[in-house]
Amino acid sequence: MQRKKFEDQRYFEDFEIGETFYIASRTQTSGIFAAFQAASGDNHPIHYDTEFCREHGYPDLLAHGMHVLIQAAPGAGDLPFMIEESIMGIVGLEASFGKPVFRGDTTYPQLETSGLEPGRTTGVIVLRSTVHNQRDELCMDGKIRILLRKRNPDQA
Repeated sequence: MQRKKFEDQRYFEDFEIGETFYIASRTQTSGIFAAFQAASGDNHPIHYDTEFCREHGYPDLLAHGMHVLIQAAPGAGDLPFMIEESIMGIVGLEASFGKPVFRGDTTYPQLETSGLEPGRTTGVIVLRSTVHNQRDELCMDGKIRILLRKRNPDQA
């Protein structure tokens, strides 16, 4: 069985500043914390030992910054399916972290087109990536730069 593709594949020229791409919210469970610990190899007790966290003034397990960053991974939404034919790769990431994320918090990631950098045959779309918690506090603010093919590079 063949997987259904998005009907309208998008290329660099098809993007506009201000477009928003939503990613589903996710409550940060013990399982998500354990999976991140296993994948990252980060063994600091602030990320897996509840008593250690409480002894150090935190209400629960504290998410690693990279754990928060991956909540806004473009692959968690529809965007990668829209650009299957044009994507060449992610060429840059940056992030800053505001409020902490704890086990039990629900994160609300979002991507918004904030920049378009045309080249001759390709272009880079710059996505502002944000993660808010259930109190609408900004936990992560960053940028993801994605290199895309142009639809008609010969007309450049």
